[in-house]
Amino acid sequence: MTASDSVLSAQADGVLTLTLNRPDKLNSFNEDMHLALRAGIQRAHDDDAVRAVLLTGAGRGFCAGQDLGDRDPRKGGPVPDLGHTLDTFYNPTLRLMRGLDKPIVCAVNGVAAGAGANIAFACDIVLAAKSARFIQAFARIGLVPDAGGTWSLARILGEPRAKALALTAEPLPAETAAEWGLIWKAVDDAELMAEAGALAAALAAGPTLGLGLTKRLIQAAATGSLDQQLDLERDAQRDAGRSADYAEGVTAFLEKRPARFTGR
Repeated sequence: MTASDSVLSAQADGVLTLTLNRPDKLNSFNEDMHLALRAGIQRAHDDDAVRAVLLTGAGRGFCAGQDLGDRDPRKGGPVPDLGHTLDTFYNPTLRLMRGLDKPIVCAVNGVAAGAGANIAFACDIVLAAKSARFIQAFARIGLVPDAGGTWSLARILGEPRAKALALTAEPLPAETAAEWGLIWKAVDDAELMAEAGALAAALAAGPTLGLGLTKRLIQAAATGSLDQQLDLERDAQRDAGRSADYAEGVTAFLEKRPARFTGR
């Protein structure tokens, strides 16, 4: 295991595990953690040995969003440019996550508030401990949801629930988030990491070229027409059908044995 202080990184069996590691601050983001997380996601892009990512948090929380300790208005100084913060730190990481042609599993081990919640929603499959809560905390300090929050909430939940969560900052329990389809499932706290790890390992052992194409197609469906989506499916299926993974999958099926996928 290697550490960049604020994000721990470990790789095994094709899975890159990234652990937000500022537990004394509920893993809230400072500049170092922003850059370390982005470096981890970039590593997943660049390293063919990484076939899936597992993102979680250390301690009793997943991520409390932005660390406000350096933004205390009582200290004086210039008014902060939060748009610059988004352009410099959050948005590039979110784009990297959504553009990664490999699955990202998120294990939400405790509270996920503000941008912490929305970074979780940017992952491909989200599991949460039953004790976890998701909080759009922005309304409590006069801000708007960021890190893709307004997009994710409206797209997944629809306008009524998205507005209610964003305007009230009411905590959403993990089990309710699962019932609403905001996350994949809520699991017993003691079983979270084992189940999330097994899922990430299974995805890493799967036909990751096809999984990446599937991820890209489903993301495109939010903004495209049926005609556009049919064309995208055609093109992606053509690429998948030419892959070694497809040939191996069919051969394994015919030979009644487990497939040995390589992601090619």
